[in-house]
Amino acid sequence: MSVRDTYKKHKGLTWLAGILIVAVIVVGIVMKDRAPDIRYITMPVKRGNITAMVQATGTINPLTTVPVGSFVSGTVQYIFADYNTQVHAGDVLAQLDPTIYQAQVTTARGNLDSAIANVKNLEASIIADQANVDKLKATAVYAQVNAKRIANLTQQGVISQDQDDQTQSNYIAANASVNQAIAQVSQTKAQLSEAQAAVVSAEGNLRQAETNLEYTTIISPVDGTVVARNVTVGQSVAASLQAPNVFTIAQDLTRMQVYAATDESDTGQIRVGQPATFQVDAYPAQTFTGRVSAIRLNAFTVQNVVTYDTIIDFENPDGKLLPGETAYVTIPTGNANSILTVPNIALTFIPQVPVSELHDLYTRYNIPAQATVSHVGGVQVVWKLGADNQLIPVAIQTGITDYTSTQVVSGDLKEGDLVVTGEQNLGGDSGARSPFGPGRR
Repeated sequence: MSVRDTYKKHKGLTWLAGILIVAVIVVGIVMKDRAPDIRYITMPVKRGNITAMVQATGTINPLTTVPVGSFVSGTVQYIFADYNTQVHAGDVLAQLDPTIYQAQVTTARGNLDSAIANVKNLEASIIADQANVDKLKATAVYAQVNAKRIANLTQQGVISQDQDDQTQSNYIAANASVNQAIAQVSQTKAQLSEAQAAVVSAEGNLRQAETNLEYTTIISPVDGTVVARNVTVGQSVAASLQAPNVFTIAQDLTRMQVYAATDESDTGQIRVGQPATFQVDAYPAQTFTGRVSAIRLNAFTVQNVVTYDTIIDFENPDGKLLPGETAYVTIPTGNANSILTVPNIALTFIPQVPVSELHDLYTRYNIPAQATVSHVGGVQVVWKLGADNQLIPVAIQTGITDYTSTQVVSGDLKEGDLVVTGEQNLGGDSGARSPFGPGRR
């Protein structure tokens, strides 16, 4: 072989080797880009203290709110109270135009006087009629005696039969007059009963008219503070169907309540008498204290979320807190000291792998079925890093939580173990790798 041929051969091999090297480099780069590079975010299992609590949002309300309505219709003539006015029971809040009701009182009083006068007239008539009955009875007695005497004389032939017949007729007429007079007395007594009933009715109408007149003056039923005024001077108030609310009075603003909307899942942890704290936007740096006084049984459902009003009583001696303010409530429900805790975010972590691989790992590490589908009995799954950064599922029984950490009651965890709270896929397709072999952390 000539030197030239040898040179050509080596040159060809050099090009082939170069191509192979380039190919290897390219394949290496491509494989590196496609190889998974997973970084697990972890937090340690710690020993510490936990205070469990229920958190909710509520509204500040007066202890007692009294709506003041108008029983009668009319035009507002005067207003004597406004927002924030301090009032006492019996104070005049407003005055409706009383003209119509004064006229009704005058008419009712006249009707009563007329009814009373009618009763008196009938009573006088009864007395006169009774006297007439007595007179007619005496006449009838005389006619009876005279008729008997004439009848005896007629039998003796002293007096004629015509005269006897006349006296008998007079006697019958006298008895008829007595009966007629008695009937007249009975009729007058019946009229008197009706007249007396008319008096009672007229008295009732007068009382009603006088009461309606009194209702034109709207007064405060309690001591308190006016928190709402719903009328102005000249406004017509219509009370045809129901009493319109013209004022609202908060009875005592030194003692108030928070109506906290607590989730149905939290109501089982709350007890009457438990202390509670809350904050308001008006004083963000200050924490106020109160005590649970009731959990009301009427539920509120909004978009399938069920809540109950938990009532928290608190003192407001300086009047800093106002009705209607939003309160951010915290109710401590339990406490545990020097216990193992895991961060709550670790309880929600699930590796992004096919379901079949998860089931295989659950089976390999004896994870109870209920721990993988629900939190029955407080049993949940966390993932810790084992040897070579392998992910290992661990079933734990949880206790109380403070929304940041959760108590570990039992399970294969010890202080210092790293539990996974998240993962970062730095390269490659996360669906094509398995987190259960060697990996990076």
